[in-house]
Amino acid sequence: MKNIVLFGPPGAGKGTQAEVLKQKYQLVHISTGDVFRYNIKNETELGTLAKSYMDKGHLVPDEVTINMLNAEVEKNTDANGFIFDGFPRTAAQAEALAVLMEEKKSQINAMVALEVDDEILVGRLLERGKSSGRADDANEAVIRERIAEYYRKTDILKEFYQNQDKYFGVDGVGSIEDITERLSAVIDQL
Repeated sequence: MKNIVLFGPPGAGKGTQAEVLKQKYQLVHISTGDVFRYNIKNETELGTLAKSYMDKGHLVPDEVTINMLNAEVEKNTDANGFIFDGFPRTAAQAEALAVLMEEKKSQINAMVALEVDDEILVGRLLERGKSSGRADDANEAVIRERIAEYYRKTDILKEFYQNQDKYFGVDGVGSIEDITERLSAVIDQL
């Protein structure tokens, strides 16, 4: 079983690569954002609980998020592994994810981060903003803040996984195929 935490700043191509890797390695892609939306839309017990925090402008507690992820893992007990996208975001969440995977007699094998120069990211997001309809992709100042926030949050995680020899930075510039090839080189050695 291969379990990967996929990281990258906004515009790095995580969504595109997660889809390709999911198919190539028969992995289950768990996007925290998608899991939240599903649970809230379907008014699950966890979704209702999460929404109660969000409606007050509070962050959803890690325990609630982990319970949602656990439910997704449980739905896919026969999976070859998982791609975690958007989680963990803090060292405490990384620890909680490690405990969850341990309970499943598994582990996180690697944190793979797509690395892309900030100016390229800004250009990609501004271009995407022309067709995505996302306001946060149309404003350069907002884009730069999103990128800065990503680095503020992930530096801790980079160190967390580096200390376990599980951090792999991958050049996220080039064709989709070239980037997939680089990611595959890392995944194949796990």
